[in-house]
Amino acid sequence: MVSRLKLVIHAVVILLICLAGSPAFGGEQRQHCLDCHRGHYVERGRCSSCHRGNPLSARRNIAHHGLVAGRFAYFTMKEDAVVREGQRLMEQFSCRRCHVSAGKGNHLATNLDSLRNQRSPEEIAASIEKPVLGMPDFSVTEQQSAILVNAILAGADSVLNSKKDRPGVVHFDDPDGQNRHVFSKKCASCHRLLSERYGAMGKGTIGPNLSGLLTRWYPRTFKNGERWNDKRLQEWLRNPRKVRNWANMQPVILSEDEFKQLVEALMINVQDQIR
Repeated sequence: MVSRLKLVIHAVVILLICLAGSPAFGGEQRQHCLDCHRGHYVERGRCSSCHRGNPLSARRNIAHHGLVAGRFAYFTMKEDAVVREGQRLMEQFSCRRCHVSAGKGNHLATNLDSLRNQRSPEEIAASIEKPVLGMPDFSVTEQQSAILVNAILAGADSVLNSKKDRPGVVHFDDPDGQNRHVFSKKCASCHRLLSERYGAMGKGTIGPNLSGLLTRWYPRTFKNGERWNDKRLQEWLRNPRKVRNWANMQPVILSEDEFKQLVEALMINVQDQIR
């Protein structure tokens, strides 16, 4: 009887020792990441707070599931220099003329805030380095694409509790209809446009991409750093060199109806429309 009691006591002691290391009893769970990797930024807490993955598993395929590589993890440090550089690049490339990021921008293409839980950082980087049809090719380096991904993920984190994004619009290929459009007749040989009303238009790359031209998110490339609007566009088309002395573009003569059709293609249904 006594020996049985001793066994019970020993079992209870062993159980208490095991439970002492459990989070439920104030203990710390072991991070198996540190079995293979050297710790850094330890003051920021657990490895998974920056790199995700599963730090509780010692099995590599489970531990590395959803892992965020170091070059893509700077977004967790909002004021990091990499994030600031990514935000600068987003402004330089005017990404928001087509995309929403950090809750701001035009709804012409994929909402970048939605990518956080839909695409891996590697997939986002690949889409920047090898853009799809209709997206400008900025010829970014691998380093620049990683920096941009950090800015995109930081922006997505800043609006996690925002209202649900509105549905996207699918445009079906209609070459006959587009060929009759004034943009296709008089602009498409040099320019491209992602239109909210008509979808992707044009095949030219000699001139700038005109997506979002009449919104606040397009670069201020009219004279004296001014934004574009329909009146300034009309002035430009009549005589580009009157606006910019060394402009390469020739005047484009449009009827009143043609110009109206062009503006309709450029318009975007957002509250911050420049008029």
